[in-house]
Amino acid sequence: MHLIFIAAFVFTAPSLAQKLVDPNSVAPEFRDAAEKRRAEQIRVVECNRRANEAKVLPRDRTAYLNHCLEAAGEK
Repeated sequence: MHLIFIAAFVFTAPSLAQKLVDPNSVAPEFRDAAEKRRAEQIRVVECNRRANEAKVLPRDRTAYLNHCLEAAGEK
């Protein structure tokens, strides 16, 4: 019983991740918005990587990510 549950979770976990937007795969009129969205997604992924490297506790993770994203937006 437990093996079935674990197997089901393992096979569905990768599908939960949000994929990066490819600006070339959208209609030309939406390409600018897709490029902005991709840049935002890359900033979020980078901040998550930094939080993982810094071993930020789950309770402090949101504040850390918000601070990181604000700092990335100022650059």
